[in-house]
Amino acid sequence: MSQSLNSFADLLKSARRSAVHLELRDVYSVDNEDEGFRAWKSGHRLDPDDRASWWRPWLDLVQEVTANGVSVKRARIISEPASEYIRYEHSFTFTNVAGGEEVRWLPRRSASDLLLPGNDFWLFDGRVVQFNIFDGDGRWVHTDQSDDPAVAQLCAAAFDAVWERAVPHEAYTIDE
Repeated sequence: MSQSLNSFADLLKSARRSAVHLELRDVYSVDNEDEGFRAWKSGHRLDPDDRASWWRPWLDLVQEVTANGVSVKRARIISEPASEYIRYEHSFTFTNVAGGEEVRWLPRRSASDLLLPGNDFWLFDGRVVQFNIFDGDGRWVHTDQSDDPAVAQLCAAAFDAVWERAVPHEAYTIDE
């Protein structure tokens, strides 16, 4: 089971200033990535010059939102050495950047003194938090939403602390 892109799209499109996403896991098991992950493990890499081969609905959505002036940022806290899944994810993150996202990476050892939530989240305009709940194998289970100002403030502070320390995608390398 996965979250409907349409319901998430509506939430993202409702943002007026910002949408920030904090990812905390080293492994995600996302059904629509299975084929790409298998191909990557077999040596296939996306060609940045062949945009038609990798452009997808998510990138259309991000491009639409950022064209309306919304800042979309994603920060990933990862273990080093990186898991196979994170190496795969890093290999195609240039597509997120092409769509309009700003993406940064923070080695987990550099986050030890930060207070972080227990789950990945999206924070929209600093007001609405959507927590993404995954099982132990990285499969999405459900989302929890909160518009409690205290929860939003805690998530904003956590994201800002990570963002300040994290390395921009263009400068962060992972050995494959």
